[in-house]
Amino acid sequence: MTSIILAGGKSLRLGRSKFLETIGGKSLIQWVIDRLAVFSTEIIMATARGEAIPCSSAVGIKTVADISPGKGPLAGIYSGLIASSSSRAIVVGCDTPFLSVGFLEYMTRISSTFDAVVPRIRNEVEPLCAVYSKSCLAHIQELLEQNELRIDRLFGMVKVMYVEQDEINSFDPEHLSFFNINSQADLDRARRLAVEKGWLLRRS
Repeated sequence: MTSIILAGGKSLRLGRSKFLETIGGKSLIQWVIDRLAVFSTEIIMATARGEAIPCSSAVGIKTVADISPGKGPLAGIYSGLIASSSSRAIVVGCDTPFLSVGFLEYMTRISSTFDAVVPRIRNEVEPLCAVYSKSCLAHIQELLEQNELRIDRLFGMVKVMYVEQDEINSFDPEHLSFFNINSQADLDRARRLAVEKGWLLRRS
């Protein structure tokens, strides 16, 4: 299974490159990689210009540039899927340090007959912690050409499996897989959580 990390954002709210911010001395991007490496055969980082990001992994990491720069996460998903050696891939943000490995693995197991597998809590979808198939590529290209950049527009064009809250709760009852760092307050909270959960001691 390929995992795609979207790292092309401008970090406007935090005011600096958030994926290099640290929790317990480890960068946000490294927290994400360490979780994905548990089950991934390939990790792709989609960045704005294909710039390298300091990180390490036992799994091969490939960096690709956004094919449609400035068009947000949808362009990153498109660029990552094109570069992927797998027919489908997990897509996550670079600023989600507390991904549930069990939940991600579950989504990959149920993805084989769908174009996308997307978590949904009440009526809110989580498109940046989801599985996408290469069968989405033509539809994403169409949206990008039309400058329709909302990822949820894609879901009306493909076969989607929504993972509902009860299923999510069995793996990630606090929904920390969807907790992303957008501000200093978020970063402070993440550092507190890492201490409270004992994750700094396990370093993963």
